Amino acid sequence: MKILVTGVKGVVGTKLEKKLTILGHDVFGIDLSHADRRYGHGLGKAKDENYFRCDISEYRQLSDVIEHVKPDFVYNCAAEFGRWNGEHFYEKVWKSNAIGMKNMIKLQEDHKFKMVHCSSSEVYGDYQGVMYEEIMEQIAIPQMNDYAMSKWVNEMQIKNSHEQFGTETVRVRLFNTYGPGEWFHPFRSVNCVFTYKLLTGQPITVFKGHSRTSTYIDDCVSSLANISSNFKNQEAYNIASKTEHTIEELAELILKYTGADKSLVTFNSHKEILTTTHKKVDAQKARNDLGMKETVSLEEGVKNTVDWMRSFYGL
Repeated sequence: MKILVTGVKGVVGTKLEKKLTILGHDVFGIDLSHADRRYGHGLGKAKDENYFRCDISEYRQLSDVIEHVKPDFVYNCAAEFGRWNGEHFYEKVWKSNAIGMKNMIKLQEDHKFKMVHCSSSEVYGDYQGVMYEEIMEQIAIPQMNDYAMSKWVNEMQIKNSHEQFGTETVRVRLFNTYGPGEWFHPFRSVNCVFTYKLLTGQPITVFKGHSRTSTYIDDCVSSLANISSNFKNQEAYNIASKTEHTIEELAELILKYTGADKSLVTFNSHKEILTTTHKKVDAQKARNDLGMKETVSLEEGVKNTVDWMRSFYGL
């Protein structure tokens, strides 16, 4: 099958391209960076001509790629990410996420390719119950930041296009995906930010009383790749680990494997703004349909991430 991965040089896109190639698909990729950029990990066995520099928020650029590749399937991983990114650079978030999705949907309506869209656990807002996929259809849940709002708008765009034009799309809501390959950026996962800062002697603040699930990148990508052979139109999946942990527990593990001084950690008892306190998730549907498994524990994943980051940054 001919598959296009948007955001192919990102954390998820990079490993997803490699997995899809191993599964025998003809994989193409688009991203904003040039092919030789340091943070671009390459397209696996795919040749350079399978990569296109393209901004999905620019319709003509995206249209040219779709016309050339003629994909059967698109994995839409391209996005401006992170709740603080959405507050500080909201214009970029809305342009990339909302306009970029509209461009993709318009082309999907014309070219009839199937799509998997990477949404986010942030769409669940400050919901305090178990986050299962159907709850979003049953009660109104206000999102807590512009990034979350943009991701929920994407899902509404997808549903509207299906109802009006019959487009075929699966939505996946990723929960705190982390692991080797996630280079540092202040808007990335808490796992990544804490690891980089402690490795480089920078202080971190841990908000007490907050809990998350952390999904190891390889487990996430395996589940996403399996959608290509088990596509259920208009389905939504939570892609998440079974294991819930506090942010304090995560910080302790990162301290253990970085060997950083505990004095670098400040504990804050106040609720962190713009995000939920707890994320209790039900990902049974992904386990049933996509064979999702938790193959790497949080402790092993933290160790792997620390080892990778030491090597990548020469620390």
